[in-house]
Amino acid sequence: MELRVFTEPQQGATYEQLLAVARAAEDAGYGAFFRSDHYLKMGDVTGLPGPTDAWTTLAGLARDTSRIRLGTLMTAATFRLPGPLAISVAQVDAMSGGRVELGIGAGWYAEEHEAYGIPFPPVGERFDRLGEQLHIITGLWSTPAGGAFDFHGKHYTLTRSPALPKPVQRPYPPILLGGGGKRRTPVLAARFADEFNMPFASVEDTAAQFGRVRDACVRTGRDPGALRLSNALVLCCGRTDAEVARRAKAIGREVDELRTNGLAGSPAEIVDKLGRYAGIGAQRVYLQLLDLTDLDHLDLVASAVAPQVA
Repeated sequence: MELRVFTEPQQGATYEQLLAVARAAEDAGYGAFFRSDHYLKMGDVTGLPGPTDAWTTLAGLARDTSRIRLGTLMTAATFRLPGPLAISVAQVDAMSGGRVELGIGAGWYAEEHEAYGIPFPPVGERFDRLGEQLHIITGLWSTPAGGAFDFHGKHYTLTRSPALPKPVQRPYPPILLGGGGKRRTPVLAARFADEFNMPFASVEDTAAQFGRVRDACVRTGRDPGALRLSNALVLCCGRTDAEVARRAKAIGREVDELRTNGLAGSPAEIVDKLGRYAGIGAQRVYLQLLDLTDLDHLDLVASAVAPQVA
């Protein structure tokens, strides 16, 4: 199982803090540094200095790191037009030397759209738009050099696009889709995703959703084994009970709740729970690091957990 680091900068983070985490994760051997794509804080936190743009951040990290992969969980399709998004991701892929992954979703946080004047259509339309965006982004990236790309959908129309620039990774960077939707999410994942991610869910709920995604692959004629499966879970690991309690308090959570809903406890407890996710097919876990100042947290998991689940 591969371990990746996942951050939530809308809760309060500077670029320098994110860079420190990304470099620490790179030095410790984690597979990737991912960040959320949100423009408004959640819960009782300051959120200062304020929101940062995911792809602007990743462009900086593309130049300020050298090996670690970079991506989003998840870019909201409501935030960007598909053509410009394809350009931005391809550009950051080139800036990183081919280390970028695009996690994309329909968007869900109504308040951030209201706060920054972003249209927020009903859920059915958001999924329709996501489907068209996936057609367009993959179509632009897949169009042969010198060719042109056309698309005529309900929400987006592209006419004689030169489909440039091309990403470094061919045919294009890995695409991640995720979530607990029972109907449209599995179908989109089966058709477009290289990886399906189930966030903040129990082993049982994850197993059920993985099953729906595998079934959708079979229905579309795709080998289910060709789709990578992953989870995202909040991290709270400690060498002692006191250290676990200290880390839980720092992020405003209770240890017992984190043991139920996340990855909390000693390295041995974390290894055991990761094993249960691996048992239902998870190949990666995105460790949600909420205290960005606690780089020792990353070192502990890299030294005491990662070797046992590799």
